[in-house]
Amino acid sequence: MTNIKLWISAFRLRTLPLSVSGIVVASSMAYYNGFFKISIFIFAVLTTISLQILSNLANDYGDGIKGTDSQNRIGPERAIQSGKITPEQMVGAIKINILIVILLVFSLVYSAFKTNNFLYSMLFFVLAFTCIYAALKYTMGSTSYGYRALGDISVFLFFGLLSVMGTYFLFSRQLDHVIILPACIIGLLSAGVLNLNNMRDIESDRASNKITIAVKLGITKAKIYHSILIFSALFLSVLFVVLYYKSLSNFVLIIVFIPLIKHIITIHKIQDPKLLDPQLKILALSTFALALLMGVGHVYNAM
Repeated sequence: MTNIKLWISAFRLRTLPLSVSGIVVASSMAYYNGFFKISIFIFAVLTTISLQILSNLANDYGDGIKGTDSQNRIGPERAIQSGKITPEQMVGAIKINILIVILLVFSLVYSAFKTNNFLYSMLFFVLAFTCIYAALKYTMGSTSYGYRALGDISVFLFFGLLSVMGTYFLFSRQLDHVIILPACIIGLLSAGVLNLNNMRDIESDRASNKITIAVKLGITKAKIYHSILIFSALFLSVLFVVLYYKSLSNFVLIIVFIPLIKHIITIHKIQDPKLLDPQLKILALSTFALALLMGVGHVYNAM
């Protein structure tokens, strides 16, 4: 039982709601436009969760063997850092997870396209293997892009644009303008979560030569950058409601503005990096809530 709890901790379950936010938005838009299919939704969620767990394990391994996750790290203790899971065991878990992702991707693509649309199927297989590669190379290897201040743009692309637009295409086999703003909103907020994580770890990352945008900017400018990410997402949310207004239900997402604005104020007041860690949960859950309410507003209009 202890071993199971240890691996569940390594999976970092608190990151999973954020990872499925794009799926929720895209599925809601697909439902509104009459394209929703439950099997695609289920496999999309399972695939995304499996990819997120793969990324978490790979991140644990990459930072662990490079010494980035040292005793000076502020965040929750990682598996390899603790010594309770060996690098060899982590590699084994990563390999198993890759096989699970591949199986789920085949199930997802088949559910969406069956044996038709060979080119679409090939496209999504390529995108899936790109996601696997990106999950592994964030911190693993000598050329890991997470150590070269490229993590934020990667999160914006994969958690935002690819997650929302890709999922919507699986349902509809087309791209509609209605999903562009939601994709950007989720991408910006997801990048904000990563930046917050990097602000918390700014000192240990700098000491380990892990160059993030937070390390490049310094804590004061990183907070300003963080505010720009969040306020940009809020602005695009208002723009989305105005452009695609159908009923008052579309405005329900504004409820989430309260914790997000309070979050920004809190971030600028915090001086001790340790106090940034609780804000990660707040921002991640607020992003999921925004995605859910954005979706609910449109699903309600379709009923």
